[in-house]
Amino acid sequence: MPEIAIMKILSAQQTRQLDAYTIQHEPVESIDLMERASLAFTNWLTDKFHNSYLIHIICGPGNNGGDGLAVARLLDERFYKVKVWLFYFSKKTTSDFEVNLERLKSKTNIPVHHIDPENNLPVFHKDELIIDAILGSGLTRPAEGQVAKLIEHLNAQAAIRISIDIPSGLFADKHTAGKSICAAHTFCFELPKLAFMFPQNESRVGEWAFEPIGLHPDYLAELPTSFYYLNDDFIKKIIKKRPKFSHKGTYGHALLMMGARGKTGAAILATKACLRSGAGLVTLHAPTCLEHILPISIPEAMFSADEDETCFTQIPKLEKYRTIGIGCGLGTDEKTEKALKQLLDNYDQPMVLDADALNIISQNKSWLKRIPQNSILTPHPKEFKRLFGKQGNNFERNEVQLSMAQQYNIYIVLKGAHSCIACPNGDAYFNSTGNPGMATAGSGDVLAGMITGLLSQKYTPFEAAILGVYLHGLAGDFAAATISQEAMIAGDIIDYLGATFQYFTD
Repeated sequence: MPEIAIMKILSAQQTRQLDAYTIQHEPVESIDLMERASLAFTNWLTDKFHNSYLIHIICGPGNNGGDGLAVARLLDERFYKVKVWLFYFSKKTTSDFEVNLERLKSKTNIPVHHIDPENNLPVFHKDELIIDAILGSGLTRPAEGQVAKLIEHLNAQAAIRISIDIPSGLFADKHTAGKSICAAHTFCFELPKLAFMFPQNESRVGEWAFEPIGLHPDYLAELPTSFYYLNDDFIKKIIKKRPKFSHKGTYGHALLMMGARGKTGAAILATKACLRSGAGLVTLHAPTCLEHILPISIPEAMFSADEDETCFTQIPKLEKYRTIGIGCGLGTDEKTEKALKQLLDNYDQPMVLDADALNIISQNKSWLKRIPQNSILTPHPKEFKRLFGKQGNNFERNEVQLSMAQQYNIYIVLKGAHSCIACPNGDAYFNSTGNPGMATAGSGDVLAGMITGLLSQKYTPFEAAILGVYLHGLAGDFAAATISQEAMIAGDIIDYLGATFQYFTD
């Protein structure tokens, strides 16, 4: 694993430790660090929402409420219409909450109201904003009682809900079964939260953003974690510049075993993506029904004909190939199953397994131990479930994903928004690129081809998985910016791969 600085995802406890260390060693007063965070939130909010909205800020008695009070004052300075609502679900208040409450009262004329969930809860309208500053990331138990009642009431309002740092009631680093604010937007401080990465929390978190607030970089670098968030800086460290005197042999010969009658498109997309990802040579081994389609679709690729006309049944000689990708549109015929077993028994280098290769293995789970070490599996959620069973929630699924990657010494790329790459050493990398327009037929075939093409260029399996996922998503983002998410098809992702490489190499 390369020793490269990358954005970490911390636990709630580690975040508190980082705050405390920053306060002690920057040094900075805690109230000033709160002001710094509140200013970051205010800048984000005012960039996103004009001052025609009436903004209601709901503040609990802790430091998240203190953030809300500071935000109210800062918004007032920018001529936004603000009302503050105090919700004392506990008799205990923090010192920074009290300081910011006094500042609010002494420096503004903002009306301050009290909320009693038992009596006449306020109603908020669709042309208004609710800023949620009730509970922070230090939550230790599910929201209950009056807190849960207020959360339920706020979720029923027509106003736009926006959470400071984390939606109230949501756990930052474990499954949330109880009630939480269902925010349209969440703005968090310094680093994203692990909970933001999982689809089960989409309705709770909404669209989210984050900004650094100057927490101590040296201590942040020392904090151990198994969770990371991919960004441009990390990719720039991995991607290689091509030597002037390189040739096609420098970038390897990739073999793709893909396609069956009625599923030719998957093979074509993967082959094209493999070439567009930089492989020097690409051969598609497929049933003879594809033999006349390939040269028309991709004349740059070579063809290896299976003896069967309709499905994959035999393995060609493998000596000349640097890597293998298998599975896209492969089908699950009994003859194909036997050929896949033969491949697993006779090939010991890292390969890429996708789609029907994974579906076949899910029916023969003992074959997992036959997969060559450091291979890359690219399941979507249903394929993952077939392989490794059903889990109760996304956190449990992530635990299983990491456990299986370690047990079988493989990389598992679980596809979706924030695709997660689980590594054999127990680390998990969440993707930051991509968009819903990529939820289209063939998108996964493109990714499998890309990762195979990167492996053929002597990127390590770790690098190939990371680069493949990130560049795949970035190409989708470039495509969406030009042709829209709705109109995007998988071939568009391939068409924008050139722009992604230029983005990092120019």
